[in-house]
Amino acid sequence: MNGGGTPLQRVRVWDLPTRVFHWLLASAVIALVITAKVGGNAMVWHFRLGYLVLALLAFRLLWGLVGGRWSRFVHFLYGPGSVFAYLRGHAGPGGHFEVGHSPVGALSVFALLAVLSAQVGTGLVADDEIANQGPLYRFVSGDTSATATDWHTGAGQWLIIGLAVLHVLAIVFYRVAKGRNLVGPMLSGDKQLPAGTPASADRLAQRALAVLLLALCAGGAAWVASLGG
Repeated sequence: MNGGGTPLQRVRVWDLPTRVFHWLLASAVIALVITAKVGGNAMVWHFRLGYLVLALLAFRLLWGLVGGRWSRFVHFLYGPGSVFAYLRGHAGPGGHFEVGHSPVGALSVFALLAVLSAQVGTGLVADDEIANQGPLYRFVSGDTSATATDWHTGAGQWLIIGLAVLHVLAIVFYRVAKGRNLVGPMLSGDKQLPAGTPASADRLAQRALAVLLLALCAGGAAWVASLGG
């Protein structure tokens, strides 16, 4: 039971496709930063990882519409009122601010997805004027490519690093200051929550749908890569 005497039970919050997406994306972003810094022959892997992130972002967009309850955008798309209420310490209707993404956590998620999308998009049309061009470079003007390249190698890269650092610091803060383990549920999928808390569907049918969607997104990313000739 929690401090208020309400019985707790294991509730599936993060479905398997969401968890796999999370850890694949985190690993790919780290590897992208490393390969960008190394340069040279590592740029082959930088491009491959970029296409992987493109596929993952497309998948997350679709999964945010049809995935498990707490992975759907509709369940963590909060208005300003909810954000301010959360900052004042309110738990939200039925305590649901503490189930999936909190209002502040949701802002972090959307910011990361937006910045990563911009980074992938600019990378697709970038040109380092040495040996590497994005597959869509030939479809834009030289000025557009130059602007995209400046963002991709400068502000965009540092924004991603900054948001990733803030993400880690937030995890540490919640663990130390609030006693909440955010990593464990993203590994197991479950949280100890009050009885009656709605769970995310995570059965074979949902997982099969996720595999199909990811395959379609991977095919789309491969098609984009092929446009580079």
